[in-house]
Amino acid sequence: MEPFIRVKDLLFRYEGEEELPPALDGTTLDIHEGSFVAILGRNGSGKSTLAKHFNGILLPQSGSVTVCGMDTKDESKLLEIRRTVGMVFQNPDNQIVASVVEDDVAFAPENLGIPSDEIRRRVDEALKLVDMYEYRRHSPHLLSGGQKQRVAIAGVIAMKPRCIVLDEPTAMLDPQGRREVIDTVTRLCRENGITVILITHHMSEATGTDRVFVMEGGKVVCEGEPQNIFAGVECLKKLGLTVPDTTELIYRLNASGFELGYGALTVSDCAKEIAFALKNKRL
Repeated sequence: MEPFIRVKDLLFRYEGEEELPPALDGTTLDIHEGSFVAILGRNGSGKSTLAKHFNGILLPQSGSVTVCGMDTKDESKLLEIRRTVGMVFQNPDNQIVASVVEDDVAFAPENLGIPSDEIRRRVDEALKLVDMYEYRRHSPHLLSGGQKQRVAIAGVIAMKPRCIVLDEPTAMLDPQGRREVIDTVTRLCRENGITVILITHHMSEATGTDRVFVMEGGKVVCEGEPQNIFAGVECLKKLGLTVPDTTELIYRLNASGFELGYGALTVSDCAKEIAFALKNKRL
């Protein structure tokens, strides 16, 4: 089966940065429909530039990006690509355009010329999916950061995309807001089949994904399931990245003589792994 999104030998350099290395330098990856993937990397690794290529905000200077077989460089396909792949950005305040939550969620469908009764149905459905229906008549500016970001996600859902790309959506949020957003997009993927692409530098946010891509210097330098990626603690640290707190704990305990597996990414699984090791004297 052809990947939902295919990136092949992608090269992109920003205007005015001709003397600098390209932001993307031969980036190649495949993303399959219905999957939940995370793209990790330190600042300047190219992950946000890559995110903007998924729905044609930026276009390849060399190489290609295809969405459901549609080439993003084909201008006749751009509208359909942008309906297929929705974007949620870092600062929810920059995406809020109305003074009432339900009006904000309705904004994009209205601009697509969707009939009023269908817009009403989509707005209600989208707000329910992100657990914000009870706030539909509130002012967005009185909401918490996590709630604002969930409203922004609802605005994208109302356009009926098959994929949502979230570019550092929790960077400006407190821990509670981060949990709200990650729980929301996880549910959208697992229960509604929406493909979710999460761009983040918070390692813990990637533990529940299907696949992780790690970027450095505009390239994908490793990819795999979360437990396999995070098992490479030394490699990630050399790239200037951290690992989830649970992985760091296991790493330090193993350095002290334990023999723990790196597959325990959640707090509960980590606790069980340590308890089992103590019981069976795996140290």
